[in-house]
Amino acid sequence: MKRVVALILAGGQGDRLSVLSEERAKPAVIFGGRYRIIDFALSNCVNSGITRVGVMTQYRPRSLNDHIGIGRPWDLDRAGGGVSLLQPYLGRESSDWYRGTADAVFQNIYFLEESRAELVLILAGDHVYKMNYEELIAHHLARGADVTVPLYEVPMEEAHRYGVLTADADDRIIEFDEKPDHPKSSLISMGIYVFNREVLIEQLVEDARHDTAHDFGRDIIPAMVEDPSSRVYGFRFGGYWRDVGTIESYFEGNMDLLEDLPALNLYDPDTRIRTGITGDPPAKIGRRAYISRSLLELGCIINGHVEHSVLSPGVYVEEGAVVRDSIIFDNCHIEQGAIVERSILDKDVRVGKNAYVGYGDDWSPNDERPDIVNCGITIIGKRARLPAYMRIGRNCVIGPNVVPGPTEEGYIKSGTTIRAAERHFPYTV
Repeated sequence: MKRVVALILAGGQGDRLSVLSEERAKPAVIFGGRYRIIDFALSNCVNSGITRVGVMTQYRPRSLNDHIGIGRPWDLDRAGGGVSLLQPYLGRESSDWYRGTADAVFQNIYFLEESRAELVLILAGDHVYKMNYEELIAHHLARGADVTVPLYEVPMEEAHRYGVLTADADDRIIEFDEKPDHPKSSLISMGIYVFNREVLIEQLVEDARHDTAHDFGRDIIPAMVEDPSSRVYGFRFGGYWRDVGTIESYFEGNMDLLEDLPALNLYDPDTRIRTGITGDPPAKIGRRAYISRSLLELGCIINGHVEHSVLSPGVYVEEGAVVRDSIIFDNCHIEQGAIVERSILDKDVRVGKNAYVGYGDDWSPNDERPDIVNCGITIIGKRARLPAYMRIGRNCVIGPNVVPGPTEEGYIKSGTTIRAAERHFPYTV
């Protein structure tokens, strides 16, 4: 679709993913063993025939930039289109760090003007789903809309996390309330927008004149809904969709892939999710290994027990070790006799012999971030080294690069946080 340019918002810090986004942008977090979260938006674009894509980065962009590169895995390394990485920079009037989602696009208006596109597709870089954007755009054109917002039904108890909408019988949006304390409806915005280009530019310029949050959900869309001359329509989406911006939703999104017939079908060749391909050898399963309902990536060596888990490339599970209900990132090493249960291990973590991660029945929320680490999941940061025989409870957060102290035995109670600055485990018997 030559008339459409897509902009992916990928610059947010994403602190609700705890240490998983401490050293990388949230859209660069690994998902489903081999993918990065942003792969879904990029692949949806290419599968929908959209080949002009801008990715707006800001917070710790190195991992994301390295992953996207020149866009070759998505067939976006092309002249006259392709992918562009758009970072904030100084040296021109009104330039600064992106202050909100709308401001990020406003600071890249030149990109829209140079594209000569008629329509602009605004996408979030931290959602997991498949969508044919051609259907969305056809709906937008048929309604003669100024902006179209894809809509999704969620459980009422979750609606407060999103922009909540009311639409009439023709799907024209008549009310928009961003993250209300007491939502009136379970119909929410997916954080995706199709704008007529000139309408978008006009709205961004007007928003920039005022002291607002410079955010699409808080400012741009509500202002257009309140303006009777603006034509704001919804597009109801019935497929699988998850905002994986919290530890619990991220964990559940990965576990969804382990269903016998997952709602998110990664095996359909017509809607393939593309990503960078590693050079790892095939996975190797030992003679005493046991594997059940799990995803194993290339380079894994499994000699122990893996159950209901997602393993990224290069994970080594020694004989007698157990990985259960967990997500294990690249090149982690689970030593003999160790147990990892209901946990997320970031890259290059080593779990010592007979250690136990996710130990016990105490589900006390995390002491530092009870708002985001409270569902029994323990999170281990990149390159952490867990001592042999160490027991680490539930809802614990171990920061990147934490290493053992002077002893190799001890217990970390549930809800404990150990930051990288401490560099070692406290010791209790």
